[in-house]
Amino acid sequence: MNRRQFLAGATGWGGYTVVVRAADPASPATTSPPVEQPAPESAVPGHETAGATGGDPHLVPVDLETDVLVAGGGMAGVCAALAAARHGARVLLVQDRAQLGGNASSEIRMHIVGADCHGARPGWREGGLIEELRLDDAVRNPQRSFSLWDLLLYDKVLRESNITLLLDTTLCGAEVRQGRIERAIARCDRTEHRYRITASQYLDCTGDSRLALEAGAEFRMGREGRDEFGESLAGASADAQTQGSSLLFTARDHGRPMPFQAPPWARTIRPELLEFRRISSWEYGYWWIEWGGQLNSIRDDGRIRHELLAIVLGVWNHIKNSGAYPSSATWALEWIGFLPGKRESRRILGDYVLTQQDLEGRRGEPPDAIAIGGWPMDDHPPSGFDASSQPPFRSIKLEAPYGIPLRSLYSRSLSNLFMAGRNISASHVAFSSSRVMATCACLGQAAGTAAACCVRHRLTPRQLATDPARVRELQQLLLRDDQTLKGLRNEDPLDLARQARATASGSHEASSPQNVIDGWVRDPDNGWKHRWGVRLESAPVWIQLEWEAALVLRRVQITFDTGFHRELTLSAADAVGRRVIRAPQPETVRDYDLQADPGTGTWQTLAAVRGNHQRLNRHSFNPTPVQKLRLLIHATHGDPIARVYEIRAYA
Repeated sequence: MNRRQFLAGATGWGGYTVVVRAADPASPATTSPPVEQPAPESAVPGHETAGATGGDPHLVPVDLETDVLVAGGGMAGVCAALAAARHGARVLLVQDRAQLGGNASSEIRMHIVGADCHGARPGWREGGLIEELRLDDAVRNPQRSFSLWDLLLYDKVLRESNITLLLDTTLCGAEVRQGRIERAIARCDRTEHRYRITASQYLDCTGDSRLALEAGAEFRMGREGRDEFGESLAGASADAQTQGSSLLFTARDHGRPMPFQAPPWARTIRPELLEFRRISSWEYGYWWIEWGGQLNSIRDDGRIRHELLAIVLGVWNHIKNSGAYPSSATWALEWIGFLPGKRESRRILGDYVLTQQDLEGRRGEPPDAIAIGGWPMDDHPPSGFDASSQPPFRSIKLEAPYGIPLRSLYSRSLSNLFMAGRNISASHVAFSSSRVMATCACLGQAAGTAAACCVRHRLTPRQLATDPARVRELQQLLLRDDQTLKGLRNEDPLDLARQARATASGSHEASSPQNVIDGWVRDPDNGWKHRWGVRLESAPVWIQLEWEAALVLRRVQITFDTGFHRELTLSAADAVGRRVIRAPQPETVRDYDLQADPGTGTWQTLAAVRGNHQRLNRHSFNPTPVQKLRLLIHATHGDPIARVYEIRAYA
């Protein structure tokens, strides 16, 4: 069985965070399995084909065929590509920049936020792929370098042998027949190639919905009127305005006077313009340097960038030279963004439009929920900084996270087009919450997983979403991959751990060993309802599953505690950085052994892990008779209590 066949097996074991194989039980859990991955550019030479170049005689035509095309390499696109690839699909990821990450990349440097609201809603940090990425970044990038974050994303994608990555490549066309995309066209001017890409499923993660635009999908841009969806937060009438874009900057204290002279085109900033825009620190700023929503956020991007630069330099000139901030004398600009961080443009229309009522829980949880949101309904005046007489945002907190339906993640007018990110099917009011990057990452994981399922079962997105049995299967697959789904628990019929009895060497407070098989993998109140814990001072520390008779296992999955009650993100803002542990999270189990007893009283070590920092760990081994499965814990990353949320076992 080759790797692709293995990943595409009925158990859906393709989505993994860490895999340790029994052939090398001492392998550290932070080391991914080796893959044979060619350099990205090697996918092009040798595959040139004759054909039209679309009016570009100097571009070399190249035909590519894949299972899933992911257009856009922001957080939604990266997670979509990883999810689809890990579930057995061949993936082509096309990104129009040299870096992955979108608004989170070193080109823009916005920190990733989501349902936990910068830690204000403890326990609701997103799981799944975005948690894997955040944990790796916290460990490998303690210095908070956005360039190293770029590298981490690049490395993650390159490690997946099922992904072919095309950077600096723009999606620029599509061929559609009878409501189905048959081919997408992309071009890379740096290498002078024009790609014709044939796929089974297409994912638009471009933010601006470029693939949907080229394919003729239905979309909208702007704000709906109050009457269309009955949203109290919508305006009285519809218009074409959007939220604006921002340019960020970073600065550094040099310990000596650092003068600054603004160019003549910089804006003049008077104190009254900052009445609602607070300046308390200036190492990183400012999301409220926002402008351009009153224009077309796509077609007027050049003008928007210039105005934002003028505002950034004007604000910095005010900080340095107005006399209001004397402690800024030794500070100097270190970096200024030249790529506007765009909040809003086109939204693709799906079978369901997410609205204010969904976010407020007035319609209950959708039956086809595949991700959560939870950021406030956070709307900004279109003219941004020019609306200085009013606050730069209107934020309406939500009582609880909300589910996002699969029906909002595929086009209603094209039969094989998914979308993920800020371009999902949502009203402007609902978009103001779902647009943030942790939510977009979870949407990407959901769409990528769904696309792989469609490839495997030869379904359209609509056929998948309207089949209750298939939806439940998808939800259970997402839960297995640690995707956060509100109100849904592990009911995987293939998980043999659900048939076992759990015991342990001891338990902390009210925690019970049975919690690791109760189907839930978070405790929003930081309690002990759904996790087991024990103090390490009572060595040996173990928890085990026991079956009435021996059965054959091949795979075990463990979900550890990584501090969901705490914020975890990469930010250049010191105020945010002080709340984040830029290292392994102290609660996480670091060193452990996984052991099996076939019923004879002798224990065999299936895996010996040292140095783990991840939440989700998966172990594959040769078929092994097991009556007792024991997790023997040696150390955490500093916390005196070892914690485990879930243990799963598969034949």
